[in-house]
Amino acid sequence: MTDSTSGSGTIAYRASILDSLGDPAELGLENSYRYFEDGMMVVQDGRILALGEAAEIMPDLSSGTTIRHYEDALITPGFIDTHIHYPQTGMIASYGEQLLDWLENYTFPAEQKFADPAHAAEVPEIFINELLRNGTTTALVFGTVHPQSVDAFFSTAEKHNLRMIAGKVMMDRNAPEALTDTPESGYRDSKALIERWHGKGRLHYAVTPRFAPTSSPEQLATAGQLLREHEGLYMHTHLSENRNEIEWVKALFPEQSGYLDVYDHHNLLGKRSVFAHGVHLCDEECQRLAETDSAIAFCPTSNLFLGSGLFNLPQAEQHKIKVGLGTDVGAGTSFSMLQTLNEAYKVMQLQGSKLHPFKSFYLATLGGARALELDQQVGTLEPGSEADFLVLDYNATPLMSYRMQQAKSLDERLFVLMTLGDDRAVKETFAMGRKIYSRD
Repeated sequence: MTDSTSGSGTIAYRASILDSLGDPAELGLENSYRYFEDGMMVVQDGRILALGEAAEIMPDLSSGTTIRHYEDALITPGFIDTHIHYPQTGMIASYGEQLLDWLENYTFPAEQKFADPAHAAEVPEIFINELLRNGTTTALVFGTVHPQSVDAFFSTAEKHNLRMIAGKVMMDRNAPEALTDTPESGYRDSKALIERWHGKGRLHYAVTPRFAPTSSPEQLATAGQLLREHEGLYMHTHLSENRNEIEWVKALFPEQSGYLDVYDHHNLLGKRSVFAHGVHLCDEECQRLAETDSAIAFCPTSNLFLGSGLFNLPQAEQHKIKVGLGTDVGAGTSFSMLQTLNEAYKVMQLQGSKLHPFKSFYLATLGGARALELDQQVGTLEPGSEADFLVLDYNATPLMSYRMQQAKSLDERLFVLMTLGDDRAVKETFAMGRKIYSRD
């Protein structure tokens, strides 16, 4: 799965190269990306040193620079998954329920297994290997209520030197007793994990109340307290995924004006707050998300799989809300961000809109980085940024190869990648300049 290619020294990568410069909804399509048909990216000591046309960079390469040339391939920033549940890896593709029954029948039993430290230690390696096979180098990750689930995940991510964000689920009601904590124990366990992992290497901690129905007002208040007490924490939860869920929240919190207001009341909105789904939001809620610089994780595969509804991306764009893409495994049906874009396109089509390939790759890279306030580090190939990138193979399958022969433009090739591509299209994945996955 990995190799020993070092992130030190100087290596020049020659291929077609693409990264996003900004949101096409704001900059327009033609100004939103940077592309070099015969490009070169120079990486030194884990960071990008130079980027441009190969013909312009090659004369200035220092002696001893290693050059790696990829034919019929595209280099892009590593994909960024803004919402995923690593403990649900073993229950992906579970049949026949909508959200609340799905939690009861599949999710909670799967997560109870993480009380066993041996199980908690085994799953992160499987999960992270799957991310890397699919070109994902950064993710915002749910653990379980068990602190050892987060320790195990961070230990594995640290071993691979990945930029990852994760947190222990806080859940003190409306769940099996074996999966509940208390406001006090949730605070205490989270604080210990923060002190152990937050800011260690490339790791960040996310305060993680599962969703409003499974946290009491007292627990949500302690989540807000943690955010105030520690600099740079994330807040990660779910919002307005399913209409029955929304009605449940209204019954549990009758004093609040709506679902988002429950979180707002407990000081959980902010520039590092990421809300998964947001399928059923009113304009007032969108405006409040924008005002607080909060972000939404667009999770098309799980929204379709659970029958939750269709995310209104144009509404989010209109309100200038930060939006990233989330696979939402295990309700999401694929670790592949390419296949997640394929489903996102269909979600837009069902609403009478289109999802342009340049917007798609923005969501999967720079858009995700901006949602996570990490765009100075990842999601881009800008010189000085961390060298997290992947090599995509245009000819990964016989059908892709045949279809690519008919493609006449970059956006057409990108659309083929996001429609027909999956883990087979990811040739190599790099983190901090080190090759950590090779398909061949």
